[in-house]
Amino acid sequence: MRSTILFLATATFISILAMTGITTTPAATVSADKPLTIDQKVDSLLSIMTLEEKIGQMNQYNGFWNVTGPAPKGGDAERKYEHLRKGYVGSMLNVRGVKEVRAVQKIAVEETRLGIPLIIGFDVIHGYKTISPIPLAESASWDLEAIKRSSEVAALEAAASGINWTFAPMIDISRDARWGRVMEGAGEDPYLGSKIAVARVQGFQGSDLSSPTTIAACAKHFAGYGFSESGRDYNTVDIGTSTLHNIVFPPFIAANEAGVKTFMNSFNELNGVPATANTYLQRQILKKKWGFDGFVVSDWGSIVEMIAHGHAKDGNHAAELAVNGGSDMDMESSLYVAELAKLVKNNKVKEALIDDAARRILKVKFELGLFDDPYRYCDEAREKEVINSKENHEAVLDMARKSIVLLKNEGNMLPLKKDGQKIALIGSLAADKNSPLGSWRIAADDNTAISVLEGMKKYKGNTLSYAKGADVAIGETSFISEVKINTTDKSGFPEAIETAKKADKVVMVLGEIGFQSGEGRSRAHLDLPGVQQELLEEIYNVNKNIILVLNNGRPLSLNWADENIPAIVEAWQLGSQSGNAIAEVLYGDYNPSGKLPMSVPRSVGQVPIYYNYKNTGRPTEPAPDLVFWSHYGDEKNSPLYSFGYGLSYTSFAYSDLKIQNNYSANKKVIVSVELKNTGKVKGKEVAQLYIRDMYASVTRPVRELKGFEMVELNPGESRTIEFTLTAKELGFFDNSGEWIIEPGAFEIYVGGSSDAKLKKEFDL
Repeated sequence: MRSTILFLATATFISILAMTGITTTPAATVSADKPLTIDQKVDSLLSIMTLEEKIGQMNQYNGFWNVTGPAPKGGDAERKYEHLRKGYVGSMLNVRGVKEVRAVQKIAVEETRLGIPLIIGFDVIHGYKTISPIPLAESASWDLEAIKRSSEVAALEAAASGINWTFAPMIDISRDARWGRVMEGAGEDPYLGSKIAVARVQGFQGSDLSSPTTIAACAKHFAGYGFSESGRDYNTVDIGTSTLHNIVFPPFIAANEAGVKTFMNSFNELNGVPATANTYLQRQILKKKWGFDGFVVSDWGSIVEMIAHGHAKDGNHAAELAVNGGSDMDMESSLYVAELAKLVKNNKVKEALIDDAARRILKVKFELGLFDDPYRYCDEAREKEVINSKENHEAVLDMARKSIVLLKNEGNMLPLKKDGQKIALIGSLAADKNSPLGSWRIAADDNTAISVLEGMKKYKGNTLSYAKGADVAIGETSFISEVKINTTDKSGFPEAIETAKKADKVVMVLGEIGFQSGEGRSRAHLDLPGVQQELLEEIYNVNKNIILVLNNGRPLSLNWADENIPAIVEAWQLGSQSGNAIAEVLYGDYNPSGKLPMSVPRSVGQVPIYYNYKNTGRPTEPAPDLVFWSHYGDEKNSPLYSFGYGLSYTSFAYSDLKIQNNYSANKKVIVSVELKNTGKVKGKEVAQLYIRDMYASVTRPVRELKGFEMVELNPGESRTIEFTLTAKELGFFDNSGEWIIEPGAFEIYVGGSSDAKLKKEFDL
């Protein structure tokens, strides 16, 4: 029967059940003045749902037609439309904007038998319309409050556009800059990654998920996706249990403890079983051991892709494996809605698993407040007020400033003087208003970023001359197409050379366009793409006073620049306010404080490279002429720039490292250090603490980040910083996934990067 049921309140909910002629379950048999719990409401709703309707909640479709237009006719779109009208769709993604969302929600609520609202998902990765820096750049800020605020802004705009679920944060740890999706994560370290995971979950979900200003978050990709072999996206993953438990899992544990409502599984296999059907990951670890009570959504088409993996023989088998493995919602494979009812009837899948999945999905919908008001996210006035607001742009500008890392500044090339100089600005990226938006910004309007050229023009005291030099890419670029790199056209070189000759200083903006990183965008080479390196060297030949500003979505190999260019600024892809943030840093109105969240390799041959490596039996050179130790014959072992590294326009000194070892009495080790601003301007420093467990039943890395604090100091000012180490910081996971703390010797390092030299030892 057609129903216009809206589950608006407890009394109404009970009366609806009565009107349908269904006897309430014991959980729902309560008086109208005693509110039902969400679990009771879910159980009551499940009791009146058919098997097909429960499976429908597990089915997610991509937006397949213009919802405010006519209904689709013919083919796959018409089939999906009929599923929607029958209540066989639980979620839709890529439907956005209040008018579109209201129209599709109206079909679900007013034309289906039970009127169960849809959850509307979208990839809100680093902003909706107002774009923040890419997540890797945000991670370089090490500023958890700013990162949380960035996610709040993204949630606010997305929710105002009708969306109530984001497929973020991506919390995969990765050590391989070749992998395009490093731009979407927090870098190489599980401790920093865990802190950022919590900040982003809290930013998206807020303190009240039912508020129309918050959205449900999704921890992805579970698990191991960042370890794709050779850095090639979608490739096989083969890692040991120690890496899985100590490197891959911690951010997911943190996200779960922070209350994240959904998980997304990953495209890769683990131990020969695709994550989509991996019972160990999804049922034993996530749902049982960690007690996760939200739901798991597959990645796009990953259920049907198990056929290509060689794990499932056909679509029916793939659906069976996925649901038994713990995948609750099928994103765009259409296999659950097509196959699950048959699998239940043929005793291949227990109906209890269907009930469990539907229950998890319905619970999140109740928590979002969709049963109280399915249209709570559909306020056109709020949409107009919130999108691209002044406050939102101020927030992303603050985030962009904090994300910039100063890599090199010989001879105090920076900051620039604000008057009396001739400045040459060179590079197509300097005038680019699209690339700074980065990848994964599918709701943003093209060419809406503030360019570096626009940002620098606001400083009127200098003479600014711009020359493109060369394009990075040829032709149009898009989210779904391969990028064609310019490897031949140098026609703009002469103009750029002449412009540089006349300048006191040259600012060169080089790097990657916005769509050179992200999903499916792996690179085998990590140097400057195309003819940019040649351009850099040609300009250097006529003017050596160069400030290199990098726009990129991953660490790049910069050996030549490091040897020759006096100032290098890692400015990533910083979003809508990119040019303003970069100009403020270049001119000293903002003192950079960012620190690298990933090591920068000297050569792609070093990759994967990371600071928290393990020693081998032959870790150091035994003698100058001997070959039998762990090394390269043609390259150093160390990165070009280390994890945690970043300069400031001032300088800092660390001293007086002390350890109070009270672990036997109160399970705490207190570490203190004196930090002093030894320079001439006010600045921020991210003080970092690393430990080394000298010997253990499972070998430990040479260093592990276990604490950090951002401190702002005036010139000459000192402050004592205190870190507390507990069992949470001093222990580790064994190969069975159990947390253990072992007695023994520890080293403590404190400083401004993972290369910190200040050291003390203690025994636990």
